Amino acid sequence: MAENDPIQANQFKKLAALFIIGTSIILVPGLLAAEAKQDAWISSLVGLLAGLLLVGLYVALGSRFPGRSLVEFSKEICGRWLGTFVSFLWFTYAFILTSLVLRNLGDFLTSSMLVETPMQAIHLVYLSIVVIGIYYGVTNIARTADIFFPLVIALFAVPIFLLVPDYDFKNVEPVLGKGITPVLSASFPYISFPFLELVLLLMIFPKVKQPKQAGKAFLSGTLIGGTVLFVITLLSILVMGAENTASEIYSSFELAKKIEIGEFIQRVEAILAGIWFVTIFFKLILCFYITVLTLSQTLNLSDYRPLTLPMGMILYAVSIIIAPNLSYLISFDTKVWPFYALTFGLLFPLMLLGVAAIRKKR
Repeated sequence: MAENDPIQANQFKKLAALFIIGTSIILVPGLLAAEAKQDAWISSLVGLLAGLLLVGLYVALGSRFPGRSLVEFSKEICGRWLGTFVSFLWFTYAFILTSLVLRNLGDFLTSSMLVETPMQAIHLVYLSIVVIGIYYGVTNIARTADIFFPLVIALFAVPIFLLVPDYDFKNVEPVLGKGITPVLSASFPYISFPFLELVLLLMIFPKVKQPKQAGKAFLSGTLIGGTVLFVITLLSILVMGAENTASEIYSSFELAKKIEIGEFIQRVEAILAGIWFVTIFFKLILCFYITVLTLSQTLNLSDYRPLTLPMGMILYAVSIIIAPNLSYLISFDTKVWPFYALTFGLLFPLMLLGVAAIRKKR
């Protein structure tokens, strides 16, 4: 499989970083501040450290089975029948995640920018682009990342510098004012979103042409993406304060609205929205690609492309009905999804690695 649709290690690093930034750049600051208050930036560091440890686990698992994807070595470890069942569970995890990502896109646009546009129309347009992109394979997705990744980093630097006059370091005081418990409590859902989701990138891991560099690229991409989220969380606290950050669902979008220099630099929130449109595209297209790839390999199909359009139609419907409103979706993301992601992002990989180690000794 690794010979088909190959990508470079540097491209894999960029895909991992964009996957992490994804929807998180808009949602994470507010979610962290709601629990950890002014210490939200510490929670983001705790989450980043945990994310690097998780990626170390994923690299150890993927490196043990070179040239095999998550589904393929799950079948090899668990046997034909149990392995097929486990592979189907990976498919359900990827599909639900893809539905949530698409729904987050629709909720953001309909509540903040395109308030009179039906969510169904937004999903249809965006999903059409994603389906076309998947049809041409992950190699072309990676080449697209080569183009947009420098642009994302450059645009991300704009609010960092323009907001310097608004920095107020009193907003982060007192540090650990309520102890370490709120910090750790806030970091748990943050670890699940997005770091525990990175296990799905093991479907792409064997496609890296330089296997010895794939693990390092995975870790580097995680570090880059996590650092971006840390910076945007810290900026939100410094400029808006903990209470205002926690009260806004899309706090980093509100943060960019505060940029105003004279009367000629205004409405800079469109820049941050532009970053998010790019990163959400990559997270959505990677999640959907992994969804159809896991299903095709579970069913032992030689090509995933015939599944792309039917799965796109199903995804379009599920993304609308998966949550009745935004409040329900936020509650699901913070209270239910962390435990669901923990099962697939930590317990399953530990189980597979343990069984593989035991079978090797025998």
